[in-house]
Amino acid sequence: MITIYTSEEIEKIAAAGKLTADTLSMLEKAVRPGISTLELDEMAEKFIRSRGGIPSCKGYEGFPGSICASVNDTVVHGIPSARKILKKGDIISLDLVVELNGYMGDSCITVPVGHTNKKNAQLLKVTEEALFAGIKQAVPGNTVGDIGHAVESYVRPYGYDVLRDYVGHGIGIEMHEDPEIPNYGTPGHGPRLEEGMVICIEPMVTMGRADIITLRDGWGVVTTDGLPAAHCEHTIAITGNGPRILTLRD
Repeated sequence: MITIYTSEEIEKIAAAGKLTADTLSMLEKAVRPGISTLELDEMAEKFIRSRGGIPSCKGYEGFPGSICASVNDTVVHGIPSARKILKKGDIISLDLVVELNGYMGDSCITVPVGHTNKKNAQLLKVTEEALFAGIKQAVPGNTVGDIGHAVESYVRPYGYDVLRDYVGHGIGIEMHEDPEIPNYGTPGHGPRLEEGMVICIEPMVTMGRADIITLRDGWGVVTTDGLPAAHCEHTIAITGNGPRILTLRD
């Protein structure tokens, strides 16, 4: 069932989104060669809790981290580890959900570790641009298919692909709510967007094929061809004045 949130509730989701965005801004500055993904995880948890929030990923269906830290060919759900040390040229996706006063914010960025190569830099740029192409379609009267079509159509000319096994979603008082928001679709198809809906649009883009496998840890999802992937996400409120990004960073 799709939940329609009141303007007051959307402001509470926005407050959670602001804390999510602030946490990601802090983490982006902390990313450097030599730091472990576990250190980033610990920084995130301390930051979130110091501001009255809860890192919602921690313990979710048994996930051990406060953030998902996915490096290079890990597309999503990388478990933070003291053994995973970032190297110059890597790319890392930092995905987190924050609960604040009973409401959720969800966002992801993929950033380079120091200087990365041109192919990786283009992947990061195109994935973020695809996210905003999807966001432009998040208006009342459009459909979920309009969003997915916009995302996939944006990345395809670059030879990239989008994951089909993992999708965006509604959000609010739960981390994952209806409707699902795929990164592919047919214009005019799927659930229709209404004012008061809150959704997460999150392109998960592979440099090569979108074939994936799950690691033995049961969480990390990697590309089968070993090529890098990027993941960008915002929490969006559907409003009569157009899409409102609730996790926009300063």
